[in-house]
Amino acid sequence: MEQGGESLRYALAELERFSRDAFLACGADQPTADCATRSMMHGTRHGVDSHGIRLLPHYIQALEGGRINKNPKLSVARSFGAVETLDGDHAQGALATYTAMDHAISLADHFGIGAVAIRNSSHFGPAGAYSYAAARRGFIGVTFANSDSFVRLHDGAERFHGTNPISVGVPTYRENPWLLDMATSAVPYNRVLLYRSLGLALPEAVASDKDGRDTTHPDEVEMLAPLGAVFGFKGAALAGVAEIFSAVLTGMRLSFDIAPMGGPDFEKPRELGAFVIALKPEAFLERHQFIDGMDRYLGQLRNSRPRQGGSVMAPGDREWAVARQRECEGVSLDPATAHAFAALSTRYRIMPPSASATAGEDITKR
Repeated sequence: MEQGGESLRYALAELERFSRDAFLACGADQPTADCATRSMMHGTRHGVDSHGIRLLPHYIQALEGGRINKNPKLSVARSFGAVETLDGDHAQGALATYTAMDHAISLADHFGIGAVAIRNSSHFGPAGAYSYAAARRGFIGVTFANSDSFVRLHDGAERFHGTNPISVGVPTYRENPWLLDMATSAVPYNRVLLYRSLGLALPEAVASDKDGRDTTHPDEVEMLAPLGAVFGFKGAALAGVAEIFSAVLTGMRLSFDIAPMGGPDFEKPRELGAFVIALKPEAFLERHQFIDGMDRYLGQLRNSRPRQGGSVMAPGDREWAVARQRECEGVSLDPATAHAFAALSTRYRIMPPSASATAGEDITKR
C-alpha cells in the first residue's frame, strides 16, 4: 500500500512475527504456526509473492472453518524400505510437507533415496520451499503437488488440472542451491489475484475466459492456460506428471474432484496429496565429483553468452538476488493483503507488522 506517494515496506522479521502470532491466536498449534510461516516466508523472501505471506488470511480462514486441523497428529501409514506414506491428518500443508521431506531425507541418508507420499494434506504454499529445505541439507529434493481444477488442457475450454507445481532443489555446497520451482500452468492463480488487487492487465496467453479464450483482464479469468502458450500440450503433460505422483500414488483426490481453494466450503477437509523425494548425491558418486560437476555446469551456464539485452541465470539466481535485497530493504504488500492484515490485527488483538515509508517497488515483477 502507498502513503503520500511512498510505499510502506515491512521487515521480513516483522511479517514472520505477525504470521506466527496470528496462527497461535486462532488456536493453531506451534508446529503449524512455525511450518506455515516458514513456507510463506520462503515465498516472500525469495520473491514468490503469489505464494508468500499474502496467503496468511486464507490459511486462518481455513483453520477457523475446520477445513484444516489446528492440532493434527501426523503418522506413517505405510512403509516399505526407502518408501513411506505419511498421513497428514488434514494438517496445514506446510507442516505435512516439511515433515514428509524430513522423513525422505532420513530415508535417503540410509538408502541413498527416500520417497514419501503425503495423504490428507492441504494447500502447502510454494513447492520450492521443500526442495530448498532438502538442498540446504545436502540432498537433492523433488516436490510434486496437485490442486483443484483451474487450468484448461491445450485447446481445452474447461478446467481440468490444478496449477500442479513441480520443484527440484540441488545442493552446490559452495553457494545457494540450484532451485526450480514452477507451476505447470502459465502462471499461478494467486498471481491473477495479485493483478486483480492492483488493477493491472495480465500478460498475454496466461489466462482464459469461460470459453477458453485468452484474456488479459483479471476480472474475466475463469481458468488458466497451461504452460507453453501455442505449445501448451507440454505444460498440460507436465501437469499430468504432478497429478500422478501427488494424487494417484497417494490415493488422494484428482484435481477435478478437489473442492475449490477459495470456498465457499471451509469446513470440510480437501484431502489433498503431495509427493516428495530426497536423493543423497554421495550414494551415486564421490562427493568431490558431484561438487566439481555442479561447479562446472553452473560456471558454464552463467558465463554463456546472452543475447542482446538479456541476462543468463541459473534457476534460483533471481530468487537469491531478491532475498538479499529484501533482507536489507523489506517488502511492500499489495492493498488487499495490507487490509486483510489490519483486520486480523484488530480481530485477534495482536500487534500489526510495523512498516516504514520508502520509495516504491514494482511488485508485479516478483
